[in-house]
Amino acid sequence: MSGSTERMPRLLALVPYLLARPGIRIDEAAQDFDVSPRQLRKDLELLWMCGLPGYGPGDLIDLSFEGDTIVVTHDAGMNRPLRLTGGEATAMLVALRALADTPGVVDADAVRRAIAKIEAAAGQAQPAGVVVGGGVREGKRTARTREEVAGALRDGRALRIRYYTASKDQITERTVDPMRLLIVQAVAYLEAWCRRAEDVRLFRLDRIDELTVLDEPATPPAHARPTDLSDGVFTPRPDQREAHLVLDPDARWVAEYYPCEELDELDGGRLRVRMRYADESWMVRLVLGLGGDAQVESPRALAEAVRQRAADAVARTRHLPSTYAH
Repeated sequence: MSGSTERMPRLLALVPYLLARPGIRIDEAAQDFDVSPRQLRKDLELLWMCGLPGYGPGDLIDLSFEGDTIVVTHDAGMNRPLRLTGGEATAMLVALRALADTPGVVDADAVRRAIAKIEAAAGQAQPAGVVVGGGVREGKRTARTREEVAGALRDGRALRIRYYTASKDQITERTVDPMRLLIVQAVAYLEAWCRRAEDVRLFRLDRIDELTVLDEPATPPAHARPTDLSDGVFTPRPDQREAHLVLDPDARWVAEYYPCEELDELDGGRLRVRMRYADESWMVRLVLGLGGDAQVESPRALAEAVRQRAADAVARTRHLPSTYAH
């Protein structure tokens, strides 16, 4: 999570979280809040300046650091966890119901018990096109895709999909043999044997444009193995280069839609990220398409390519009739 709109709920949740886990390691807490340890340290430094009116030594939140662990020594009254809003409860129900329908869940009964408790607290909220997780939407189309994929898994059927690959900015049609449904960081994926690539692939459900359940059975080969997601969905490849971008507030969605590592929160709601790419021309198009809401800090070759492409576009407009040039 990042940005002022996400940081405030995190700050409010941090104190009761730390009170319940005295002596927790900073890297473990950062993992639970889905931020980097560096970002969590910044949050903790800000908490030191928060507290009750008067803002003296006995009024502010106080923390104690010992090595890489953290303990709250004075909570300034912030000792109760935040309650879920109706929208948040509904979003959690969407994610939990998707998890309950996912084949291979270790303890489906525990998931269903959690659903029952949240429904009782939220008054039987009915989800429909709500926010799921950190800024990720599951609309009606994605929910319908998930239901169809779950049905194909249950019935052992192959699928034909029309899929958008964001890293290459291209749409392809593929026939796949479903293996399992996954939810990683509130994003739903289909893991399947792709007959086109002849390998196991992960497909984001919100990037499947069309889906057809085939009459033929799903037959992933015996050597097809589930993807190791212990380090996340995105695994860097040796042929990929690395760009450091600064995103203005209106471009922060890039860090949610594409595989990025958040580096720094900057002034004015801007965000510095590290993003890997294999195709320079694709990255140039992405930056130019953001219309000035993204700046390339490095590598220099990428920044120069963006400047050159923009200059070429401006030069071409000089040869257009005035009615088109403006």
